[in-house]
Amino acid sequence: MSSPLVHPILRWYDENARDLPWRRPAASAWSVMVSEFMLQQTPVRRVLPVHAAWLERWPTPAALADEPAGEAVRAWGRLGYPRRALRLHAAATTIRDEHGDAVPDDYPTLRTLPGVGDYTAAAIATFAHGRRHVVLDTNVRRVLARLVSGVEFPARSVTKAERVLATDLLPLDPPTAATWSVAVMELGALVCTADRPRCEDCPVREHCAWRAAGKPPYQGPPRPVQDYAGTDRQCRGRLLAVLRDAPGSVGRAQLDAAWDEPVQRARALDSLLADGLVVAEGDRYALP
Repeated sequence: MSSPLVHPILRWYDENARDLPWRRPAASAWSVMVSEFMLQQTPVRRVLPVHAAWLERWPTPAALADEPAGEAVRAWGRLGYPRRALRLHAAATTIRDEHGDAVPDDYPTLRTLPGVGDYTAAAIATFAHGRRHVVLDTNVRRVLARLVSGVEFPARSVTKAERVLATDLLPLDPPTAATWSVAVMELGALVCTADRPRCEDCPVREHCAWRAAGKPPYQGPPRPVQDYAGTDRQCRGRLLAVLRDAPGSVGRAQLDAAWDEPVQRARALDSLLADGLVVAEGDRYALP
């Protein structure tokens, strides 16, 4: 027998789901895969225009793989965490060379692709191919923690108990399971949000253990707060922006002008070189 949570959440999703290009019936598995890479730690509103431009320029994995990896970094723009662009390019190359330019439809094969971990493989298999897998992103974990476990936020890392709970809730029918996974994700994104959850709009509020307990505040270790201003990450972004905007290689003086602090700038440049996001050409620098 299915959980009493399943049908109300599925009905809610049917009425409230956002129209996102990678969810449309005509969306390719490649579109889904690109969205999963881009959506890691990046809001939907920022991903939408980049995803559209990416699919227009590179409608297949081979189209991307046929261009230098630096073009992927350039097109990634300001989405952040640009190593994702290199990993997506590497995955596209493997798909072109080893899978006939078709995104694999099974979890084990997806896991062999560069940059594809447990979550991404499960998400692509589920959302692109309608397979039955547990898909545990931040939103899903928060919704299940509140609804079933009665806590405001889950543990920092996925626990065995979380995975067992998510598996128990997963409908047996693969297409329904795939819809359930995206529906819970959407509920977390739109209603059961991290801050100021809209409990009055929740379709399963009467079943929520956290609400029934009086919404006790989170008692675990301090949740990480991501700083950006003044960090090495911001410095790396400034240096990459110079290279993205340049038609070719740039000299050290152009990079020096992008960030005042010389020690941090040198450290950031060294890390970009080590990550393969920048290549040195003598005394000049360029995207790979």
